[in-house]
Amino acid sequence: MASLVPFVETFRGGTRECVHFGALAVTDTRGRVLAQAGDPHWVTFARSTLKPLQALPFVQGGGMQHFGLASTHLALLCASHSGEPMHVRQVEQILGKAGVGYQRLQCGCHVPMFAELGAYPPPAPGSYDQRHHNCSGKHSGFLAYCVQHEVDLDTYLDPAHPLQQAIRGAVAEAVGLQEHQLAMGIDGCSAPNYAMPLAHLAQGFARLAGGTRDPRFGESFAALADAMTAHPELVSGTGRNDLAFMQAGRGDWVTKIGADGVQVVASRSRGEALALKVADGNKLALYAAAVEALDQLGWLDEAQREALRPWRQETIASVRGAAVGERKAVFRLERG
Repeated sequence: MASLVPFVETFRGGTRECVHFGALAVTDTRGRVLAQAGDPHWVTFARSTLKPLQALPFVQGGGMQHFGLASTHLALLCASHSGEPMHVRQVEQILGKAGVGYQRLQCGCHVPMFAELGAYPPPAPGSYDQRHHNCSGKHSGFLAYCVQHEVDLDTYLDPAHPLQQAIRGAVAEAVGLQEHQLAMGIDGCSAPNYAMPLAHLAQGFARLAGGTRDPRFGESFAALADAMTAHPELVSGTGRNDLAFMQAGRGDWVTKIGADGVQVVASRSRGEALALKVADGNKLALYAAAVEALDQLGWLDEAQREALRPWRQETIASVRGAAVGERKAVFRLERG
């Protein structure tokens, strides 16, 4: 806990109720720490923030051109989507172009995220399948890679599989680490995921936002950043955080949320990125901390500040809608 600082506190009736601790790093494309709160080198799993980097072998290998895919499809490869019809259509198109049935997806099945958010009526049991899983776009890209490179489809999630070996190498190179420095774990969708210092995760996204300026992944990074900023509704979904942040960023911000309290926001014009982790994984604290960090960095104009105000979740309300408490970001960034 010495590596962490209080990020967000909640109060009820004037008495402090909760304290959410975390760490944060802001870096440039070279990994130089520009600002921090807590330990900028705190090691955490990237979770779904990793998705754009996991797509690198597919994009680098000419997968987009090989299958005739569009930027909408590429956005789905980077998505933690809500399972809305617009998302399922893109997944079906990717799989169709690869000639693979959705039954080959090994992400599993869960109730579509749109049900939790109330964007649509709750779906009837049996009306959803692997295509509605929030990671089905990423897994569709995995299968397409296997088809293109003629490697086994049944074991594509095995860490020793050629696809996963290629992903590990690309991720390490993108974030400025050696492969052996990436601690591996298995994500909720059964795919390998990697833990790394926050500053290195931020560096990877700063490079992603830098696009064609990157000497190694330039064209691929540009394609990924263009797809994500052009189609933020596909990267997330109706009422979701990544959609709201990228809309507020007006094409400049490349953002990605990850499970259990991880978020990255990169600025294309600045060539910088912010990576933060709320230690207890609390989503509301993460949202509030991310907006506060952007504000302290000076990335927000008045219109952006107002657009993101709801994500600060400053008022705690009862079920009846009465204000019963407040949520406050309490950290201060230290400049490097």
